[in-house]
Parts: sequence; C-alpha cells; structure tokens
Amino acid sequence: MNISENKIDDLNLSLTIEVVKEDYAEALKKKLNNYRRQADFKGFRKGMAPMSLVEKYYGENALAEILNTIVGEQLNKYIDDNKLNILGEPLPSENVDNSPREEGAYRFDFDMAIAPEVKMEINADDKIPYYTVTATAKAVKERKDQILKQHGELRAVKSAKEDDFIIVDFEQGDTRVEGAYVALRSIKDEKQKAAFVGVKAGSVMEINVNEVFENETDRASMLKMEKEELAGMDPIWKLTVNEVKSFVDATVSQDTFDKIFGEGNVKSEEEFDAKIKEQLLAEYTREADYRFMIDSKEYLISKANLSLPDSFLKRYLLVSNEGKFTMEQIEAEYDLFAKDFRWNLIRGTIMKQQEIKATREDVMKEAKTMAAYQFAMYGMNEVPEEHLESFAERMLSDQQQASRIFERVEDDLTLNWIRGVVTVEKQKITIEKLHELTK
Repeated sequence: MNISENKIDDLNLSLTIEVVKEDYAEALKKKLNNYRRQADFKGFRKGMAPMSLVEKYYGENALAEILNTIVGEQLNKYIDDNKLNILGEPLPSENVDNSPREEGAYRFDFDMAIAPEVKMEINADDKIPYYTVTATAKAVKERKDQILKQHGELRAVKSAKEDDFIIVDFEQGDTRVEGAYVALRSIKDEKQKAAFVGVKAGSVMEINVNEVFENETDRASMLKMEKEELAGMDPIWKLTVNEVKSFVDATVSQDTFDKIFGEGNVKSEEEFDAKIKEQLLAEYTREADYRFMIDSKEYLISKANLSLPDSFLKRYLLVSNEGKFTMEQIEAEYDLFAKDFRWNLIRGTIMKQQEIKATREDVMKEAKTMAAYQFAMYGMNEVPEEHLESFAERMLSDQQQASRIFERVEDDLTLNWIRGVVTVEKQKITIEKLHELTK
C-alpha cells in the first residue's frame, strides 16, 4: 500500500491511496469464506458450494466492502498521524481515473480542506458595544395593556360593534343551523360588515352568505356542510341573532393577578407593574445579549481575517446535504455558511486555549431556560420546576434540538469569556432602535 500527499496550497491538499492485492487478499478470503458458510445454493448443501460460485455471486460486493474499510481506516490514520485539522470530511476527487493500474491494484484519490490557523490576541484593546435599555413607564403601560387583553374574555353585550362576535341561527326552508359563531372582524367587505353593527339578541335579517362570507372554508364550516355542496346551494339565508359578545380586557384585580402569576404572588397594582418591569428588563437583557453576541462574532471574524477553501466547502455542502440544496442555492447562501465556518473555528480555538467546556449541567440549564420562555409566550409564567425539567429532557432527546442547544451553550460560554477580556462599551438605546439592529 502506498499513500502520497499533494499539497495544493495552505488550505487544500489531495491524498492518493494505492491498494494492491496483497493488502486485501487475506481479508477478502475470510469474507468470502463467511459468505460460503452462509450461502444456500440450489444443488449444494448449505456451506458446501464451490468457491468459484461464491466468488461469482458475492465477489464484487465483498471486494467493495473490504476496499471501503481499508481506505477509510487509512484515511483516518493518515489524518491522525499527521495531526491534520480538516474542515468537513475528505471528498473523492473529481475527474480522476480510478480504474486498476494492474491486476488487483486500485487507486483512490481524495480532496481535503485544511482549517486555517486562528492567530489573534483578544484583550482590552478590543472594543465591542453593549446596548442597554430601560423599561420606561410607557413601555410598562403598553405591556400591561397587552397582558390584560391577552387574559380577557368574551362577555355578553347589548349591541354589536365591528370587532364583536355574534352567535346566530341560520335557516333556509327546513334546514336549520344553530349556534354558529360569527366574528364580525372576519367580514372583509365593509358594507356587509356595517349591516351587522348595532344588531342585538333577537335581531333577524336575510343575508347572502356568499357575499358576507367570501372565504369558502369559513362559509362551509359555519353552515356545517362540505365545500363541494356550496356551489349548488341557494345563498340566501335567514339569520337570527341569539347573543352578542364582546372581547373585554381583564381587569386589574386580585383574580387577574392570581391567574397570571399564581395565587398570592402579586397583591397590588404596584406589584403588578413591578413584575411587568422585571419581565421587560429580562427581555431587554436577552435582546442586548443577543446583539452583543452578533457584534462580537462579526468583530472577531473581521479581526481574524481567515481565508477558507471556498471551492471545497461549496462542494462539501452540496455532497453532505444529499440533494437538499442545489449548487446555485449554496452559491447564493455561501457567505452565511462561510461566516458560520469562520466563527466555529474561532470559538473552537478560544475554547481549546482557555479550556472552556460545556457540561451536562450547562446544557440542561439552557434547555430549561428555553422551555420557560416557551411557556411564558402562552402566559404561563409560574411553571413548576419538575415540568420545566421534563420539557427540557424531551427537547434534549431530539438530536437536532440537542445539537442546537449544545452549540448555543458553547457560544454563551465563549462569549462570557470574551466579555470578561475585551472592553465592553455600554451604550444606551431605545428598545425600538435595538429591535431595528437585531432584525
């Protein structure tokens, strides 16, 4: 066996592995004997078929398996022995003739990309902005209004306004549909909607359902029929209003506090406002941290100024994604891919130099934080610890989610170290401007 390296440049090399018969003959013989012991050919007792017949049926596949094993082992050994820090994985070289040079001899050519060395010092001379936002009285009031609206409920009212709901019966001859909910805001035609404003319980009107309810799916659901039945249907129906309901915001009361924050955790409007401010500051801090992460990455990527083996990486992305992307799509998105490659190299170098490691505890803590955030989006702010832990465990059981969480933890650990070394320039900013930056 012969292995030869061709260094194309600092970032690219090709490797040729030449395998002769002596390298695989013994392994091939053992594999074919195993096939023979298991083979059941008609006319021969099991395990007693002639080797020539076994070779005819299994020889090609057996040889391919042996060669793949040998070449894979030699590739890994060469990379380990020569301490090559490669990007992605070796790829079979393109446009190379790998047909046998002599009987039983095979040649395999691979392209490899070498990761560029990250050479830069990070210290207090490096300045990265960190944006701080205060929770203003206006922001607290807006969030309070949102929360009260979110926890509001439908209540019966005397007459309908344009955003209200009516509960109606539809009649057409002997056909009757009872208790249908109609959201007036869903009526797109303003003229049709205006006809419903002011109706009360007991109001009766004749309507053309095709004109009032333009969406076929909504219309079929309201009349409790299949969409296919609509075409042959007489659109004129008698409508009787049974009830008018309006969505009313929750009130500032102990019942509302208990519903949102758990019984007894908030006892006054002042405490309610304080809780809202606390939530806002936590959100602003997350957004500021996220912006700091983006700025830190971009700053360090620019400072490191790493060259990448672009042609190889584009081909690697095409092959490794197995048809999910075309080369045109990869070309269009390559700058984003390249930025991720560069950051991963920088992060990996910092973690190795500073001996930073993500522990199981770190990963679980992040998963629980993400779980709590998801619950909070649905107004569930006081979730028991055992529920958070159970939800986090389910997240980590999904390989893709677990990988994203682990990468996020590594980012956080690395950025925490960076924050302690560089000069963090604190800058006040409005939440609106911060939102614009993080779009």
